[in-house]
Amino acid sequence: MRYLPLTQPDRDAMLEVIGAASIDDLFVDVPEAARLSGAIHGLPNHASELAVERHMTALARQNTVAGEVPFFLGAGAYRHHVPASVDHLIQRGEFLTAYTPYQPEIAQGTLQMLFEFQTQVARLLGTDVANASMYDGSTACWEAIGMARRITRKSKAILSGGLHPHYVSVAKTMAKYTGDTLETATPQLTADTDIDTLIASIDAETSCVVVQYPDILGRIADLTPLADACHAHKALLIAVVTEPVALGAIRSPGEMDADIVVGEGQSIGVGLQFGGPYVGLMGCKEKYIRQMPGRFCGETVDANGKRGFVLTLSTREQHIRREKATSNICTNSGLCALAFSIHMTLLGEAGLRRLAGINHAGACRAADRLAQVPGVELVTQSFFNEFTLKLPTEARPVVRTLADRGILAGVSLGRLYPDEAGLANGLIVAVTETTTAEDVETLAAALEEVLA
Repeated sequence: MRYLPLTQPDRDAMLEVIGAASIDDLFVDVPEAARLSGAIHGLPNHASELAVERHMTALARQNTVAGEVPFFLGAGAYRHHVPASVDHLIQRGEFLTAYTPYQPEIAQGTLQMLFEFQTQVARLLGTDVANASMYDGSTACWEAIGMARRITRKSKAILSGGLHPHYVSVAKTMAKYTGDTLETATPQLTADTDIDTLIASIDAETSCVVVQYPDILGRIADLTPLADACHAHKALLIAVVTEPVALGAIRSPGEMDADIVVGEGQSIGVGLQFGGPYVGLMGCKEKYIRQMPGRFCGETVDANGKRGFVLTLSTREQHIRREKATSNICTNSGLCALAFSIHMTLLGEAGLRRLAGINHAGACRAADRLAQVPGVELVTQSFFNEFTLKLPTEARPVVRTLADRGILAGVSLGRLYPDEAGLANGLIVAVTETTTAEDVETLAAALEEVLA
């Protein structure tokens, strides 16, 4: 059965209209070597449902399940406990199947949920306003850079060496088509952040400075001096938060006068899920709200004076002319935003602070224990739940060896920065409330053995 119910005459008619001789003409930009010719090798033409289930189950068993082994992976995606009530509630039909409300005021439940989400995100990030979510953290980061260009009418963005390299990669991809100039760097395997270097780099042509908080090595810095330097040059400070649970323990970027704050909301309510779908967070100062991509839900009263919700702003490409839109990738990750909001509601402010405290305390204990392993040096001195170790040898082979033993030891910097020899010995270790003391001892003992 074909998924697209088109007949050959239908296809011929469409090809004629667009002036293509065949469907192959539509793929001329794809290199010949990358195109599939014939059937996929090794797959049967058909199989029974039972056979397919067994085959897929066998493939799935080759994965290492995060919850079944000592797990120390982080670097932008974190394993936290998600209460069963979150999944139960997002599975409700009125939430699970809800899409963009094109007649928004009819979808009062969806609008109220997004309004609550915006309120939670704004308070978490310390900003005046927040939108109804973005696609994910990395694209939200790029959207902030584009937003800064529109506000300042300048196009040079300075990206901190501590910004996640995947976020940098997304920004570079998009900047090819906008004319933005990106000044980038790589992190140094030291306890010090590059705040002073960033301050010295700002000039009259700078639209924004982008800094991660905590950064890719887990380091935490006071952003206030950087914000002051940006504003002195009429530039904006963009702060990126990949671990929002941290904001239950440390000052929010908005409190330090960041102009735009973006982040990845996966840590709260959304599981790891093989890398997605995730949910982007975005907030800013109120005076910049009309340059902010995405949608904003607002609260009002109806003709009878009853509380109601409306779609106050919507600057998406599907609502206004494309060239007037602030973005055409500002997807509202509605279901993930709902999961975030439910989990945040269950926690409340006190619960989030307790959760953050548990994370930090566990990370401190783990850092102290792992630093006792001969040859291992703790690089990060100020951190939340993630820190960087310097091993006496290249970290990537060590990570692979430990993975073969059923221990997911962390993320090697050599994987994130394959061309930077000075970072090859670095290992990023994340500890959350799901990490037990036994997990830490297992990792420490295994490291001692492998590094001996």
